[in-house]
Amino acid sequence: MKALYFLLIAAVVVSCQNQGKMEIQKAKQVTVDSMKVEMEKQRVIDSMQVEMAKMEEAKIETQKEVIVVNQQAAATTTTTTKKKGWSGTAKGAVIGAGVGAATGAIISKKKVQGAIIGGIAGAGVGAGTGAIIDGRKKE
Repeated sequence: MKALYFLLIAAVVVSCQNQGKMEIQKAKQVTVDSMKVEMEKQRVIDSMQVEMAKMEEAKIETQKEVIVVNQQAAATTTTTTKKKGWSGTAKGAVIGAGVGAATGAIISKKKVQGAIIGGIAGAGVGAGTGAIIDGRKKE
């Protein structure tokens, strides 16, 4: 009979110890999970801050007018200068490269090689066409 009581007490002690270990493991897991959630929140916040900085930078770059005021004696003059755009040659090269790369990739069996060759050829043709257009505009 004493042996049965002893086994019963031993079983209770062991189960209590196992219960305590399981609770510690659960607490650790909860801590790890909450840290992961906080890290994800911080990652989202950081990416939003980067995007906001990019938007602010783009906003500054899009301000195209600079106003200069010269005061001489009683006369005041205002000069407005605008930011210069892309030349026709540059536009032609970029458009030609894009169209050439797409066409080369579609036509060629080796897609990457076709895109590279098409892009180079298209850029050359586009730059030439843009230069011709620029020359006509100057005349």
